Amino acid sequence: MAEARLAAGLWVSAYLARLGLANIPAYVTARGDDVAGAVMVKCAHLDGQATLWSREWDFETDTRRWVAARTGPEHEIDAIIARQRACDPDLWVIEIENREGRTLLGDEGLG
Repeated sequence: MAEARLAAGLWVSAYLARLGLANIPAYVTARGDDVAGAVMVKCAHLDGQATLWSREWDFETDTRRWVAARTGPEHEIDAIIARQRACDPDLWVIEIENREGRTLLGDEGLG
């Protein structure tokens, strides 16, 4: 059974609220389309490293899931995001600052 899609702007607002409740600093660094924009999450580890998260289809379960698409030097992650934004102006980018790499993306209701 295919999952229902939540409007991107609504999902981003809920995600930022959840991060705020967990005392995890987060910022929208690129605003995408409120309805159909894709979302990428950058987690800056505050040591020059970062992880980039994106959603991918799991064809076995016909759902989307968050995956760590890339981990590396923060400037390389920023370059990947810039290339994606150049191809997709509807893309949302959220940046989190967390030394432990906590994103809450695996939590109930954020899938």
